[in-house]
Amino acid sequence: MSNKNTPGEVAATNKDEQLDRYRNDPTGQPLTTNTGLKVNDTNNSLKAGIRGGTLLEDFLLREKINHFDHERIPERIVHARGSAAHGYFELYEAIPQFTKAGIFNDTSRKTPLFTRFSTVAGSKGSTDLARDVHGFAVKFYTEEGIWDLVGNNMPIFFIQDAMKFPDLIHSVKPEPDREIPQAASAHDTFYDFVSLTPETLHNHIWVMSDRGIPRSLRMMEGFGIHTFRMLNDEGVAHFVRFHWKPLLGVRSVTWDEAVKISGADSDFHRRDLWDAIDAGQFPEWELGLQIIPEEDEHKFEFDLLDATKLIPEEMVPVKIVGKMTLNRNPDNFFAETEQVAFLPTNLVPGLDFSNDPLLQGRLFSYRDTQLSRLGSVNFEQIPINRPTNGVHNNERDGHMQMSIPKGNTAYFPNSLGGGCPYLTSIAEGGFESFTERVDGNKIRARSESFVDYYSQPALFYRSLTDWEKAHTADAYTFELGKVNYPHIQKRMLYLISQIDEDLAQTVADGLGMEVPDRVEGPVNQAIGADADVEKMQPPKKKVYLDKSPALSETYIKTDTIATRQIAVLAADGFDGDDFGPMKEALERENAVVKIVAPHGGTITCTKGHEHKVDAAIMTTESVLFDAVYVPGGKKSIEALLKKAKYKKFVNEAFKHCKAIATDGAGEQLLDATFVADHKDDAAVFVDGSPKDFIKAIAQHRNYDRMEVAKMVPA
Repeated sequence: MSNKNTPGEVAATNKDEQLDRYRNDPTGQPLTTNTGLKVNDTNNSLKAGIRGGTLLEDFLLREKINHFDHERIPERIVHARGSAAHGYFELYEAIPQFTKAGIFNDTSRKTPLFTRFSTVAGSKGSTDLARDVHGFAVKFYTEEGIWDLVGNNMPIFFIQDAMKFPDLIHSVKPEPDREIPQAASAHDTFYDFVSLTPETLHNHIWVMSDRGIPRSLRMMEGFGIHTFRMLNDEGVAHFVRFHWKPLLGVRSVTWDEAVKISGADSDFHRRDLWDAIDAGQFPEWELGLQIIPEEDEHKFEFDLLDATKLIPEEMVPVKIVGKMTLNRNPDNFFAETEQVAFLPTNLVPGLDFSNDPLLQGRLFSYRDTQLSRLGSVNFEQIPINRPTNGVHNNERDGHMQMSIPKGNTAYFPNSLGGGCPYLTSIAEGGFESFTERVDGNKIRARSESFVDYYSQPALFYRSLTDWEKAHTADAYTFELGKVNYPHIQKRMLYLISQIDEDLAQTVADGLGMEVPDRVEGPVNQAIGADADVEKMQPPKKKVYLDKSPALSETYIKTDTIATRQIAVLAADGFDGDDFGPMKEALERENAVVKIVAPHGGTITCTKGHEHKVDAAIMTTESVLFDAVYVPGGKKSIEALLKKAKYKKFVNEAFKHCKAIATDGAGEQLLDATFVADHKDDAAVFVDGSPKDFIKAIAQHRNYDRMEVAKMVPA
């Protein structure tokens, strides 16, 4: 039998091959739905008016989001890497003039809650120290039902419309042909997307700043991101944005530290949170509200419905109304941290949504995702998701039904069940949606009031300290240095130059490139095929506020060193008379003192006391600690000088601008390091007082030494 194809068979084969290529290779093909329908706009959801609510009939949005939500089983598609804890919320003062929500009006309540922190881009097994947005989600078990405040550690998001969320995440996730890189944005597809979608620039510069690599989950702010509404008993509405302010201050690590911590302890944040709570050092955040009357909606030079814009605190102060305390670790990671399901749709009377198009899409997406991930419409019966005030409705059966509903009625209205469960009037606590007039054409477009993409990133950058600016420039240089396509690098340099010319030039110098004065094609390409291209291009940046100090990490100041990790470098024969007062002073301030010795077990001081070794020098790293103390004792110092890693330990602490203190013969260890010629540094203490050392630790870093620190050998 011949192996050759007939002409007809050859034609059929070629046709099949062409069809396969057409189906699988999007190059040169129009964008369609899964039914082959050509799409003219995949950037904007269908709204009732240009600034109106998103419509349920938007089948393009639902298909795109629905398919995206079901891409991963069972791990979360985003926010997979998480850590969580139980706690409670206490109200400082009632605010009935703004909301009828019980949680904001009863100061005698102690509302239980569960808070989950996370990274966004990486998988469950990725490192805690990836440069990333960090999730900050709180589930309140209120007396009126569950309220989920689902946000991040940054007050804005990358995109303005939920229709773009699959595109954003597909671009930042590992590239699908190679499945690399993991938990990293420094690669081609992400910057290809960002360079063509300038609405991302504001959130992007936050990630490039030190906010992207927090020192601890306990030392980062949280934000609800969106503009929500509060309703009072009279039905009067106010817009509101939510802020979490950590009482430990806002602190970060350097990129060099983050890389090394990832190798030394990829569970650094998770361990830090668990250990602090386990030791009774309960993390605390104050809840603040930015409240705007409905009539002031349009008074700003930015749109309140735009999730890529923040409201500067100088324009609308943050009103502190209460405090969250995390005081109990989960009993079981899977049952609680992994199975907890947060939904922005979980509200209580007195709270409501705005028409923010990103928020509107999330209202659909989160439930859809939980159905895929947790496998059942009954996921709210899982203990961690169950409200404390009871559930009574006519929903029955389904996969994983864990309740045993009684009676022969599962419908409303009924007489056989006594009309129960019955409806509750608004006056008696029934949920009330804000009565908003909706008057507009059905339209798939973006409001022109959303198009200012440069002003707020520029405000953020101007508000940073010099050392924060330097770190941000280094981050851009590193990330763009990982991009393999010059045309993407050039577009990014142009966009950065629209934010700040000096920043762009610094990054360009690091890349060995020039800052272009223009780019090919429209700057903003995240628009529909029928959109007015000119109207949707970003204008030059505005300066409606010179600086906003609240945007700098230095704004939330704290004098506490509670839970700070202090490395004590010591061996047998260390001076007990030096160590005792220092340890006592540090622990009085609730710092954690850990002895790092040449070996495990115990070591003996000059007073003959045995001391437990917390870490052998070969099992730990300088980057895991916040400060270094070297007590005296000739025998001890001689032992330390025989191990090169102790010199590296001190050098790295100095390189990362941390406080260093020595007593007596401990100075000899400094003399064997780079620090020898810099003992006049403001955060280096030779035979200094514990009080001064503690004050320096509370400042987190001495960034005045940053230029000198760059010369420390690696």
